[in-house]
Amino acid sequence: MTLQAITVIGHDRPGIIAEATAALADLGLNLEDSTMTLLRGHFAMMLLCAGDVPSGRIEEALGSLTAGGSLDVAVREVPEEAQAEPVASSYVVTVHGADRPGIVSAVAAQVAAVGGNITDLTTRLAGGLYILGAEVDLPDGTDVESLESSLHATAERLGVGASLRRMESDEL
Repeated sequence: MTLQAITVIGHDRPGIIAEATAALADLGLNLEDSTMTLLRGHFAMMLLCAGDVPSGRIEEALGSLTAGGSLDVAVREVPEEAQAEPVASSYVVTVHGADRPGIVSAVAAQVAAVGGNITDLTTRLAGGLYILGAEVDLPDGTDVESLESSLHATAERLGVGASLRRMESDEL
């Protein structure tokens, strides 16, 4: 059994998800993890599938997606990862304010400085308002108040607002 990482990127149209996942199911692949989104009218999907099908055969099966030239598909085998250790605590970081370069890198640097891991990150530009939402796993013993202060100071320097809150179990 191998694990395959599959990406589909390009101009959005109805039916991409249905077509791609049907082809994968027909090959007997199990869809284990996925994320799909629209980025300003462009479709982006990443999937992790398990099964006994080589990468080339998967690309061939997904060939109909690329036929029109508006979508690109890539498939590669990825090694199995050891199970991650339990997370001490999960938090949500939100940032909002005027758009400018460097917001994501500054916020990510604060999280990384305490050994935190960003497990999901979404940004949107809505008019002139920039919105960032990130799910963050923090290691045991993290000084959350200190991280929150650092995030606030960073946000103030960037001219945006930021918050850090513990993720409730029903949000996981």
